[in-house]
Amino acid sequence: MAEPSTAAVDVADNSGDEPLTAQADQSTADGVAKNRERDTDSDEAQGSGGTGGPGKASAPELHSGHKLARRYRLEDCVTRLDGFSSWRAVDEKLRRAVGVHVLPSDHPRARSVLAAARSSALLGDPRFVQVLDAVEENDLVYVVHEWLPDATELTTLLASGPLEPHDAYQMVSQIASAMAAAHREGLAHLRLNPNAVLRTSTGQWRIRGLAVNAALRGISSDTPQRTDTEAIGALLYAALTQRWPYENDAYGLSGLPKDIGLIPPDQVRAGVHRGLSELTMRALVNDGATASRHESACTTPEELVKAIGEMPRIRPPEPAFTAPPEYQHTTYQQGSYGRPSTHPGATQPVQAPPPPLQSRTGKALKWAVSALLIAALGLGSWQLADALMDQGDTDDTNQTQTTDADDNNSAAPKPIQQLKIQGSQEYVASGSAQAPEDVANTYDGDSSTYWRTKRYTEGPNLAPYKPGVGIVYDLGSAQEVSAASIGLRYAGDHTTVKLYATDSLTPSTGISGMKEIGTADAGGTSLTVKASKAVKTQYVLLWITAVPYAPTDGFSGSGYKQAVTDVKFTG
Repeated sequence: MAEPSTAAVDVADNSGDEPLTAQADQSTADGVAKNRERDTDSDEAQGSGGTGGPGKASAPELHSGHKLARRYRLEDCVTRLDGFSSWRAVDEKLRRAVGVHVLPSDHPRARSVLAAARSSALLGDPRFVQVLDAVEENDLVYVVHEWLPDATELTTLLASGPLEPHDAYQMVSQIASAMAAAHREGLAHLRLNPNAVLRTSTGQWRIRGLAVNAALRGISSDTPQRTDTEAIGALLYAALTQRWPYENDAYGLSGLPKDIGLIPPDQVRAGVHRGLSELTMRALVNDGATASRHESACTTPEELVKAIGEMPRIRPPEPAFTAPPEYQHTTYQQGSYGRPSTHPGATQPVQAPPPPLQSRTGKALKWAVSALLIAALGLGSWQLADALMDQGDTDDTNQTQTTDADDNNSAAPKPIQQLKIQGSQEYVASGSAQAPEDVANTYDGDSSTYWRTKRYTEGPNLAPYKPGVGIVYDLGSAQEVSAASIGLRYAGDHTTVKLYATDSLTPSTGISGMKEIGTADAGGTSLTVKASKAVKTQYVLLWITAVPYAPTDGFSGSGYKQAVTDVKFTG
C-alpha cells in the first residue's frame, strides 16, 4: 500500500472511527507482536453496528517466520485483537509482499469472513484491493490480499492539509463509482473510512477491505447502501476541510465543535468549492442534516454518482510554469557574422568590401607575411628530416625512457579502484533473518531497491534484542579493502556501521573472531566507512549495530529501522 505509509496494509485496525484510541502493535526484533491492540473505536459515526463479541476464540499463536500453506511467510504483525491477527507476509512462490488476516477456524466470525473474502474476490474490480486467497486449513482461516507499496492512505494525505478541489473531486468520483459497482453485485463495505481509501502513485484511488473488514469486526447494517453513501460523504467532508464531520476526533482529524450540529464544509473552511460542499451535505443528509439549497439527499452510491455527473467538471490547477530565458543567438549563428541583426521588413544596406592593400605599406606587409610562411615551411622540413635520421638510435632512447618511467611510477600513488561484488548473503548472529531475499538489491545499481531491517521498538542500538544485523559480501578473490560507501533509505540520528574481514559467506566465527576494518556513524542517507589500514580479504561483513527512528512505510510501522540501498567497496 505505501512506501511512505501504512497504506499497503489492508489491516483490520483501519478502524478509528470515533474515537480512534486503538494502539498499534509494536514488533520486537523478530517482528512478533509485543503488545495486544486495544480496539475501542465505535462504528456509530457511520451508521454501522457490531453484532457482538468474538466469543471464547483466541488469536492463533503465530510468529514471524511462520508459513501458511508452505508459501506465505509471516513477517510483521500489524494487528492482534478480537481473536484474529493481521500480518504483512511474503508470498515465497511469487516473491512478492502480501497481507494476511488469520483467525482460528472455530472463531464465531470465521465462516462470515471466508464468505465475504470469496465474494469480494469474485468482484475482480481493480478499484478495490484484491483478495488473492481465502483458505481454511489446520484449524486456521486466513485471507490473503494485495499489498500495494506505491499507495498512500487518505489519513496520511490529510495530515498535511485538505486536498485540492480537483483531487477531492477525483476521489469522490472514483470511490462513489467503485462502491456503486460493488452494491450492484450485492457487496457492501460498511467500514469505509480514511484508512480504507488509498491513492496510488499514478493518482488512482483504491478501496481496501471490501466486505472483509466488516466481517472481521462482525459489523452489519440494515441499510448498507445508505451506510456506505454517508461514509463517502464523510470522506469528502474530511478531504475538503481536514475535519471529521462528527463531534469526536478520529483518524488524526479534529471533530466539529460540540452543540453546533453538522455545518457545510464551506462554512468550516474558507475557499472550499461550493459545488463539492453541497455534494457533501447531500451525502451526509442521512445523518439528519439539512440538504444544502434543498437538493434531494443521495441515499445510495448510484445516486451520488448521478449527482457528481450533474456537476460542472472541476479542472486540475494549471501547472506552474516558468519560461526559460530566451536563447541568444550569436551573429555568427544567425549567418550574419560581423553584421548587426536586422528586423523583418527592414532594408539592410549592402556594405562595400574593404579596399585591397595597394599602398606601399600594404605591399611591404604582404611580403613580410610571405617570408614568414616560407621560413615556417623550411623549419618544419628540417625537423622532419632530423626525426628520420634519429630513428637508428631508438633502442637507446627507449631504454632510457623505460628507466625514467619506472622511476616515476614508483613515486606515484596507487590509483583507487572499485571492487566488484561477486555474491552476498545475510549474516544472522542470533534470532531470525531480516530480509535475506533482498540482499542483492544493495549492489544492483538501482538506488530504488534495498535490503531492510525489521522494525524495533527500542533504539537506536539494536542490543539487547540483537547484537546487530548485516550482510557478508564476496569480492571474488582476496582484495585490499580501503573503504566502503553505503547508501541508506532512512535519515536520522543515528546509524552505526562496522566492516569486518571474515573467512566465507557463512563465517565460521562470531563477530569477536573477525578482524575489524573500520567503523562510522551517519545521520543522513549516505555513509562512508574508511579502513584504519588497508586489509586484504575476499569476504567483507557489513554490520549494523544502531538504526534511526523512521516513520511508517509500506513494510512496517514507525520504529527503529534502516534499509541499505547501495554498497560499493574500493581498494
